[in-house]
Amino acid sequence: MRKTFTQNEINAFAPAEKIGLVACVNPEGDVHVTLITSIMAAGPKQLTLGQFSTGLSKYYMQLNPNVGFLVMSMDKQLWRGKARWTHKRSDGPEYEIYNNQPMFRYNAYFGINTVHYLDLIEICSEGKLPMGKIIPAALITRFAKGSAATGNHVPILKPFAQNLFNQLDALKFLAYIGKDGFPRVIPVIQCQASDSRRLVFSSLASRDELQTIATNTAAGIFGLNLKMQSVFVRGVFRGFDRYRGITLGAVDIDWVYNSMPPSHGQIYPESTLEPVTDFYGATSRISPLSKAAAMR
Repeated sequence: MRKTFTQNEINAFAPAEKIGLVACVNPEGDVHVTLITSIMAAGPKQLTLGQFSTGLSKYYMQLNPNVGFLVMSMDKQLWRGKARWTHKRSDGPEYEIYNNQPMFRYNAYFGINTVHYLDLIEICSEGKLPMGKIIPAALITRFAKGSAATGNHVPILKPFAQNLFNQLDALKFLAYIGKDGFPRVIPVIQCQASDSRRLVFSSLASRDELQTIATNTAAGIFGLNLKMQSVFVRGVFRGFDRYRGITLGAVDIDWVYNSMPPSHGQIYPESTLEPVTDFYGATSRISPLSKAAAMR
């Protein structure tokens, strides 16, 4: 672990064509993960995030500044670290840099409108994704996952989300909040759905990190396919058990979030709309996304 970016890392973080994940903490103390490809190293000790749409992550990090991040280049080089949100601006050199890049300048959300600044706490270069371990881990997970089904036939995941997690070439990342209060993000590309209520994964890849997570830890898993379609779920890590002779970790899902624009929002549990009968009292029930928009 280091406390500064190298020049090579600053250069690697610059292209827009990369995977950037930001994990933050919501007011209830749960982890929230968002795809933010605009993450860049603005200097040896600073990260920036370009905001072009209202989302929960930017709102949450202003309430709790502890952030975990993961960056993966197109050649599968991986970096992970921790940072602390400090402030935001709607002008300045980083604002100009973002809005002079074609991907951000001409996107459907009319350019970057706000730049968020974070102080780097620590950074670790992981090297390339260990595909030699991930591929067999995915295959044995597929072999054993049916035996890990919950037996509960009331669905949580929609078919689209379940299919996304079952795609072997989709990216999946597990996140949880460490004892120091910072979110951690771990690649679990081998993760798949045993049914619509549980995600499972072999520990053959990322074994050392996965086996340090305590049973019944609150966790989230972010899935992203090659079409850049994504879904984020939260639940409880149930630890490791053996299914068909294979050791699998399991996360039982209790919350599902659509993180794809233009309509971010909670999918499960389904929320019901109620008519407003008390106009003045309704102001105290403003949704987090509305509050996030107000903080832009």
